[in-house]
Amino acid sequence: MTIWPDPERLLIARYLASLGLRSPNSRTYYKQALNSFQDVAERYAELGKDALLAWLQASSAVWAVTTRLHRTRIVDRFLDYLLETGAIERNPVVVLRDACNIKQCMPVWRALASRDPDGALAELHQPRSFGGVLGEIMAEHVVLMRNRGYKYTAQPVWLLRFDRFLQLNPALQDQPIGVMLEHWSAAKKTRNHANECEKLKRLLGKILRHRDPSIPPRRPDPHPGKEVAKQWRKPHIYTPADVRHMLDIARSYPSPRAPLRPLSIYTMLLLAYCAGLRRSEVARLDLGDVDLQGGTITIRLTKFYKTRILPLPDTVMAELQAYIDARRRVGASQDPRSGLFWHEQRSARYTKQAVAWLLVDVIRRAGLKPPQGRTGPRLHDLRHSMVVNRILEWYRTGINPQDRLPFLATYLGHRDINSTLVYITVTQNLLHYANERFRVVGAPCLGLGREVQP
Repeated sequence: MTIWPDPERLLIARYLASLGLRSPNSRTYYKQALNSFQDVAERYAELGKDALLAWLQASSAVWAVTTRLHRTRIVDRFLDYLLETGAIERNPVVVLRDACNIKQCMPVWRALASRDPDGALAELHQPRSFGGVLGEIMAEHVVLMRNRGYKYTAQPVWLLRFDRFLQLNPALQDQPIGVMLEHWSAAKKTRNHANECEKLKRLLGKILRHRDPSIPPRRPDPHPGKEVAKQWRKPHIYTPADVRHMLDIARSYPSPRAPLRPLSIYTMLLLAYCAGLRRSEVARLDLGDVDLQGGTITIRLTKFYKTRILPLPDTVMAELQAYIDARRRVGASQDPRSGLFWHEQRSARYTKQAVAWLLVDVIRRAGLKPPQGRTGPRLHDLRHSMVVNRILEWYRTGINPQDRLPFLATYLGHRDINSTLVYITVTQNLLHYANERFRVVGAPCLGLGREVQP
């Protein structure tokens, strides 16, 4: 049962109290926005689109456009609060968002604040997921593969794009699948789109063969994949000196409001390089995953649903010990399930996006990457560098890297050695040591260098 708007406006007071706003100005802004919204809502029997339009119209005389859109965020969060507490039966903004089949509320507010709200809302409308003529069989296939234990994240994206294309082109609904795919292939001329279309053709062939085994398998075309591979950037291999320089930058990272952050970034970078961790693996580390006595860390259920326990050198474990001690001194949670890399201001773990942004910023500050843009060395190149530098160290100590590659694949969390081979970038140093090993070991086996006998 709807109990808002309430004449005494107690719900607004309770909501403001729950926010714990420190600034008096913030409390004033929130109160003004919510009281003006309730003034308008009280004039309507139902909290719907008309009430939202009336409030936006009334507030246009008081606030500038940018300020008014900012105040909609306040109203948005208040409506979520009312829905959670049962004060209203439905959130009108969420209703409009769901009707448009979009994920965010701000585009709905912008459409309502435009000169033609109905037309703007119509333009926001997106096709329903798997709502096309092939949507049912594609959705069933995704469910089937996930029930078999596959993550199956990339393939649904290809299928959804194709499904959306079919919904926006209803004239293709009655055409054969081959004609649909031809039009989809012609929709864009980029190399990536051509490669995705080739993968989609193979995937749809697999789906149709599941339903009718008499359909012959389709012969794959490797050409689109080769064309895409030509534009891939070659990994940048950081030298040990580069890594030391980045570690120095991380230790002195400017962060006056979060004193623990420089040491957190330093430890993130140390693990990303020394253990070859992915950014998501760094972000998901829990405090209980670090075994200081055993000198190991546990990486749980990452890519390919693998869990692995990684031994680390004593020097790295000493740095981890120092970070955990500093983490405890600033009051971080000591629950083993809490995030290892703890955010002081939010009292929560760093997300993988935050980890990536901070470490990339360190790379930029070290002068290895331009100040802006996506060009230059990447964060994932640390993982490539770990592999190459590890193999170089094996060559220097007289170890045959081929014997150690299965162990390296397990350490990196790969399914097999083929995935690890992708990370072996041939550098001048690596080529030199490989040639030297062939000269010492391989050449005598082939009889090279011996005098030819008559």
